[in-house]
Amino acid sequence: MTHEALCSMTARDLAQAIRDRRVTAVEVARAHLDRIEAVNGRLNAVVQIGPDALAQAHAADEALRHGSTAPLLGVPFTVKDWIETAGLICAAGDPARASYRPHEDAVVVARMRAAGAVLLGKTNVGQGAPVYARPNNPHDEALTPGGSSSGEAAIIAAGGSPLGLGSDSGGSIRWPAHCCGIAGLKPTTGLVPNTGHFPRIGHMSDPRTTIGPMARSVGDLAVALRVIAGADAGDPGSVPVPIGDPAEVRLETLRVGWYTATPGAVPTADTVATVERAARTLAGLGCTVEAVAPPRLEEALPITEAYWAGVQSASFDEWRPPRASVLAGEQIERARFEWERFTRDMLAFMRRYDVLLAPVAATPAPPHEGWGMEQYLYTLPYSLTGQPVVVVPFGRAEALPIGVQVVARPWQDAVALAVGEALEAAAAPASLPPPPLGR
Repeated sequence: MTHEALCSMTARDLAQAIRDRRVTAVEVARAHLDRIEAVNGRLNAVVQIGPDALAQAHAADEALRHGSTAPLLGVPFTVKDWIETAGLICAAGDPARASYRPHEDAVVVARMRAAGAVLLGKTNVGQGAPVYARPNNPHDEALTPGGSSSGEAAIIAAGGSPLGLGSDSGGSIRWPAHCCGIAGLKPTTGLVPNTGHFPRIGHMSDPRTTIGPMARSVGDLAVALRVIAGADAGDPGSVPVPIGDPAEVRLETLRVGWYTATPGAVPTADTVATVERAARTLAGLGCTVEAVAPPRLEEALPITEAYWAGVQSASFDEWRPPRASVLAGEQIERARFEWERFTRDMLAFMRRYDVLLAPVAATPAPPHEGWGMEQYLYTLPYSLTGQPVVVVPFGRAEALPIGVQVVARPWQDAVALAVGEALEAAAAPASLPPPPLGR
């Protein structure tokens, strides 16, 4: 197979090709490393290359010869620089960590390796600064790839990696997936352990952030989720809940709500049309579909801003906040009250619906400068509620991709994935931008 063909394949197809011995893991890894070398000078997406990537791939080929049936055997993957990888620098955007090399993998990385996947390297976060150069969008380098799983989305969209791990606090998997035209999953909070994530995440101090997969296809998200999900003693907030099988979800039984309006956002006509087309598609597949107005959406941003105004400890072992809190005790308790009320009312609303469809953002990827919190107005609500959300690219505005959020009830990640796969399968080929391999 040509390098271009390998760099266009899904993780599932790569795994099958390796199992069928139509290609070796070494050939697959080399193709993606060459692709990274070709595009990364423009994208600044990958900030560390694993020096043993080809050795890992060779070990995968040897394991196959000895009968291994690992689900991701030989499949390359990349990891957001907030998720620790043994021996590779994990700067996490912090100059104080610019040369820090963890001794252990984050649990999700260890689980990917145990499933046979080959770690290619670490990817840029946010705007890159002050540690690395700014990452760029592969569809237009003058545009942001989104934040903060920025490099992860960019390198997957550019064909340099078929699969990756990001993290999402308020939209940090979902917005980059939308900006770059790939699939992403924010799992139900607690389904995937955060052990080994930096900044450190406590289940009480940060009940929003979760690690999740990013990929070229929704089906690959499901494969990766089965690998990385499951409780871990290092994260008391992780829960041993069965995932379910997206293939067993009967679309014709689902009740779907959709909306495009949210306070503070002015969605483009293309954004509105994309969500409406997704709703019509699901109706055509037998779902019961109706326009809805979820409750209290206007509260999501102020609740989030109140959460950010508090302080957390820089250490897991002793109380070391980096600054003083700007909130008094009653303000903190009121913010928690409003957060809980928001979640309670949203989940009560979800009793009527299996799935909600919504924009990811009001616009396609904006320029590097001049965007702000308005880009997260559609994603913040479901970080507060902890619900699973799949982003699937489903439209475009000229050359730029437009994603749709597929929101399910807590612990119903399989439903979100099933609907995402259905939308992906129904998307007109012309509506989805392919990886820009010809650049």
